[in-house]
Amino acid sequence: MTQKIVLLLMVLATALPLLAQEKTAKRLAESTAVLKTIVNEQGIPKSLLGKAECVLVYPSVKKVGVGIGVTYGRGIITCREGSEMNGKWSPPAMYTLDTGSIGAQLGSTSTDYVLLVMTPRGANKVLSGKLKLGADASAAAGPSGAKANTFNDPNVDILTYSQTKGLFAGASLGSASMASDDDMNKELYGKQLDATQIVRDAAVSVPAAGKELVNFLNKISPKHD
Repeated sequence: MTQKIVLLLMVLATALPLLAQEKTAKRLAESTAVLKTIVNEQGIPKSLLGKAECVLVYPSVKKVGVGIGVTYGRGIITCREGSEMNGKWSPPAMYTLDTGSIGAQLGSTSTDYVLLVMTPRGANKVLSGKLKLGADASAAAGPSGAKANTFNDPNVDILTYSQTKGLFAGASLGSASMASDDDMNKELYGKQLDATQIVRDAAVSVPAAGKELVNFLNKISPKHD
């Protein structure tokens, strides 16, 4: 009996890390697909992406709970490299989203979100730990078309976009909270790292699962305009 227990523990010790790695790879793949779709379909203008300090992507965010209206999602963040945050895009870090009800647009379907952090102040707030939109950083529904090309409001830290069933729109996330997903970051990078260390430490390399995302961003927007 003791040998069976030991064997079971050994199997679990091997399987659990592999399962966690699969989860991080899946999240990165889904985030990459969402970002590519919204950008390529012009849901997010490249002119705005070129001005962004950081990008957050939350694929398939769903409302959970009955009568509570709580929405919870897991996604990624990547930021500009360099002391002035105007270089290429950093390795991705795992990030979470937690908010109350954000209206009827969710319904029973899932919604993809992309957030553009437009100011250094906003980037510092996002990377500081747990952030609450509205209280810690100002946010607004992202513009499109001609309005996007002329957008230049230093008072807006974060622009938010959503995609539901192929329809793109600027989105309001109310008082949503975002934070570094440190447990999944550890699984992705093999050691304890928070989001700030990942995106700002030049010694951290892009993991294999995150290369498609980072390469895509560097191709369409390698440096600040």
